[in-house]
Amino acid sequence: MRFAEQWQEIGASLPEGWASAQLSLSVAEDADPDRAALILASLNPGRTGSSFWLDVTPWRSPESILRRLDHEGIRGRIDLVDKEVRTAEPAPARPVHLHPLLARQWAEITADLPPDWSDVYAEIDLASSDFIARAALLLAPVNPARYDGPTVFRFRSASRTGYGTAPEMVQRCMERLDAERITGSLRVLRVLSHTNHAFTQGPVWRVGGRSV
Repeated sequence: MRFAEQWQEIGASLPEGWASAQLSLSVAEDADPDRAALILASLNPGRTGSSFWLDVTPWRSPESILRRLDHEGIRGRIDLVDKEVRTAEPAPARPVHLHPLLARQWAEITADLPPDWSDVYAEIDLASSDFIARAALLLAPVNPARYDGPTVFRFRSASRTGYGTAPEMVQRCMERLDAERITGSLRVLRVLSHTNHAFTQGPVWRVGGRSV
């Protein structure tokens, strides 16, 4: 059974309100532990030989990382070590109160733009580096690029035609981040209005010597 499927079975067996759990992950093939260690690095695992220990919470699911192990053809076994799963009064594990919902931020940004806006260059600054891997996956439709630090992603949006994600798709991506309690702040860096794309996909901005 694949790693992701094993985790799904373990996760389904955990009681409602669980706060944390410890997993052991054993790699079957002797040639694979080092590759597995690179993929698991963002989860900060403990390691002894071909065995790893992972601490997981409801707000930090390992499923996307485990799917990468499966994609790389790495096989093995996952077991729940801490069978005395701790329960706790539901509380946000992340300081969600410090930032408005990202979907709301995007809606407010687009509402403040000129009615004839055509192109926007924007950035999202995540509230924690723990969000990076999952946020990058959920933001894939907007083609995010990393700039100015590990937690900052930049992207383009086009209201009608040209190069950039439709604002409705940006809104949907922000809603996905909100659904997984990924927080941060959005801001517009550059905006153009009343443009006419003559035989081109739209404007090209130069940032740090790179075309964006």
